Amino acid sequence: QVQLVESGGGLVQPGGSLRVSCTASGSILSIGDMGWYRQAPGNQRESVATITSGSSTDYADSAKDRFLISRDNAKKTVYLQMNSLKPEDTAVYYCKMSINVYYAWSDFWGQGTQVTVSS
Repeated sequence: QVQLVESGGGLVQPGGSLRVSCTASGSILSIGDMGWYRQAPGNQRESVATITSGSSTDYADSAKDRFLISRDNAKKTVYLQMNSLKPEDTAVYYCKMSINVYYAWSDFWGQGTQVTVSS
């Protein structure tokens, strides 16, 4: 059984910063790609940032120059540092990890953490 638990969401004013974290636990042999996604009300879930096992990163245009994704393999954790936040960044943020469990790779999702940017 694998579980992803997110933390760090909350309410922040426009222009502020927030860091969200996601930690995996369970019967994990190894972790591949990790990523952050978000879904605003009425919208489809979209990719925000991804990081490979080799730490190559990719960002949505909306996140470039403002967000930073990083990972700590020893802690089985992925982070998303969000700076210069805008009201349009308001969404539920989900992490996803590609995890090797009993020699089979599967994608796992966190439960989501709410990020609200408002004055």
